[in-house]
Amino acid sequence: MKLVLIGATGNVGATILKEALQRGHEVTAIARNPEKLNITNDRLTLKAADIFDIDSLAAILADHDAVISSYNSGWANPNIYDDFIAGSKAIQQAVKQSGVKRLLVIGGAGSLEIAPGVQLVDSPSFPAAYKPGASAARDYLNIIRTEEDLDWTFLSPAINMHPDSHGEPTRKFRLGTDQPVFNEKGENFILIEDLAVAVINELENNQFIKRRFTLGY
Repeated sequence: MKLVLIGATGNVGATILKEALQRGHEVTAIARNPEKLNITNDRLTLKAADIFDIDSLAAILADHDAVISSYNSGWANPNIYDDFIAGSKAIQQAVKQSGVKRLLVIGGAGSLEIAPGVQLVDSPSFPAAYKPGASAARDYLNIIRTEEDLDWTFLSPAINMHPDSHGEPTRKFRLGTDQPVFNEKGENFILIEDLAVAVINELENNQFIKRRFTLGY
């Protein structure tokens, strides 16, 4: 496939890029400063772009099979909520304008239901420092759920996520939809490398069209 990856220099984005290239896909990697990737591959094209310039972004996205958005407005950004919503909506509009039908968004775990009618971000123990960003991802999920023209998918990572010390995925995990996937110890976690595997799996298999999914061990 010919993929576009937005937010390619972040921890999640860079790991998705590695997985996509290893599996033989062509990738156009978009970031504010794509030279930070320091990667050379015959199937990789690096592009600098402003996601809020919808016309220019749409021109880059055109003629691809799918767009992966790993956009993050920055956890230290005091305007993280508004910027994430605005940026995500701009990307969504650019995808529609480009003619590409397939969009996979990396969201957050905050919208996962930990009890009937209770989302993680609204629980008393949820860290206040992460609430604006998690709330933005939750609210954008509600926005994209109204999208009828695109074949979208929203991926909520596990509540706990970290990289593998050797940078290798296990490729063994379970999928869920709106509730966290807990293991026998009541833990919900995933390696970033396995999140990347799940992203490419979904684009290859199209299991969650116009749906949210999540994962865990």
